[in-house]
Amino acid sequence: MLNVTQLLDAAAAGDPAAAADLLPLVYDELRRLASRQMAAEKPGQTLQPTALVHEAYLRLVGPDGGPDWNSRGHFFAAAAEAMRRIRVDAARRRLAAKRGGGAARRDLADLVAPAPDGDLVALDEALDRLAAAHPKKAALVKLRFFAGLTGDDAARALGVSPATADRHWAYARAWLQVELQSDT
Repeated sequence: MLNVTQLLDAAAAGDPAAAADLLPLVYDELRRLASRQMAAEKPGQTLQPTALVHEAYLRLVGPDGGPDWNSRGHFFAAAAEAMRRIRVDAARRRLAAKRGGGAARRDLADLVAPAPDGDLVALDEALDRLAAAHPKKAALVKLRFFAGLTGDDAARALGVSPATADRHWAYARAWLQVELQSDT
């Protein structure tokens, strides 16, 4: 674990050797994270978990280096966010008018249900609004929904108690449900 943190610091400082050494240490975890996220996608998508991992990794420790990572958890939270943004960008491209966009939005019955492209874009927009009003609650949703963390793991990553994380989760789910219903 300490080795990963040291390599993250060196990669953030722009050391290409550290970035190359880091990938084998974090690849399996990033691949599991990507697989969980891609499980929600319809079959036949052009974006595959391996490509998602590689694109996210390049965004995190690319040629410009990354930010200073506080910990391994900080890195994986940033990786989940990068993967979310990549998936949302891909969904927006697929929904573009020249590609037959305009798909009808559906109610999001539960955040753990797979989200089609239209729902993913709507969820991303609603998450941005939630983050403006309640940043910690939005961060919890990102960790639970996009990173696939359990409630306890997400609470630990955010530095809150599991009971607080449960309350934030319940509030955020209800808030997003109302927001997504009003978008339709």
